[in-house]
Amino acid sequence: MPKDYYKTLDVDKNSSQEEIKKAFRKKAHQFHPDKKNGDEAKFKEINEAYQILGNEEKRKQFDQFGDAAFSGQGFGGTGMNWEDFAHAAQQGGFSSGGVEFDLGDLFGGLGDIFGMGSARGGQGRRRGSDIQTELQIEFKEAVFGVEKELNLHKTVTCDKCKGNKAEPGTPIETCKTCKGQGSINQVQRTILGNFPTRSACPDCQGEGETAKQKCSNCRGTGLQKDLAKIAVKIPAGIDDGQTIRLPQQGEASSQGVNGDLYIRIRVKLNNNFEREGSNILSNTEISFSQAALGDKIPVETVDGNVTLKIPAGTQSGTVFKLRNKGAHILQGSGRGDQLVHIIVKTPQKLSRKEKQLFEELK
Repeated sequence: MPKDYYKTLDVDKNSSQEEIKKAFRKKAHQFHPDKKNGDEAKFKEINEAYQILGNEEKRKQFDQFGDAAFSGQGFGGTGMNWEDFAHAAQQGGFSSGGVEFDLGDLFGGLGDIFGMGSARGGQGRRRGSDIQTELQIEFKEAVFGVEKELNLHKTVTCDKCKGNKAEPGTPIETCKTCKGQGSINQVQRTILGNFPTRSACPDCQGEGETAKQKCSNCRGTGLQKDLAKIAVKIPAGIDDGQTIRLPQQGEASSQGVNGDLYIRIRVKLNNNFEREGSNILSNTEISFSQAALGDKIPVETVDGNVTLKIPAGTQSGTVFKLRNKGAHILQGSGRGDQLVHIIVKTPQKLSRKEKQLFEELK
């Protein structure tokens, strides 16, 4: 059934962006899941509606095509799912499609109402930080793909305690502060009033357990800094500036959820070739006589030399296409072409006989 986001927020189509934002705040406060008469399902609908109407470009698309314009794009056509939204809520806000909103301003630290609570009622498993780095590869490696080993100094799981934070051979006990619950009850004061909340226990970080004797290597963090060797598979057809994402290869977390590693690819310049999408561009010089009379010449490609037939009367600037001699198509099948740009070379020094022949041709 088609969705009417204006109806969801109780605004009309002529409402200003400020009026839409005010309506969202009012509705969100009304249906907050942590309130006595709250409604989590309604709360999700309200947020979805605001993500579309709160963005002028997406609002235009909705006015023209309805919610079908965002079919299959995740939460409210933003590319986010509910877990993404909940994670953003824990971080204090999000920015999606031009709509920036600080949830902490409205709801404070109510992380667990978004489905982020752990089995013990804590704040859930904290994720390690993402890492961004660059990797330089050769031109032909980008064309055909390659496997590389990346050496990266990053946070990893402690190799002594294996991440459990305790000195090997010593017990792990129930946290005395939260009594194994992983969370403590608090009252969060916001601009909309006071809300009872749960937050991660500061002593066990939401795990409900503590080490009786902390690991001497990592001092009870479960983590250490070390040099990690990471195998990276570079896909055929990747181009300069594109990024590869390696899930779970970022910074380690004391609670077992690693961040991601983002690798920006830098392709070295090549003296003989250039890239234009999946096509490869090259220049080849020929003489006046070859251009006038025609010839067969060797042309370098990424696969090796091939023979190119130059027809008689070829003009400088002519481009010949060598099919399937370009780069592999990234995340597709087949290859691009090589476009050979012909340059007719003008001789700079002529012998007396050559000058005489050119005069006769003239």
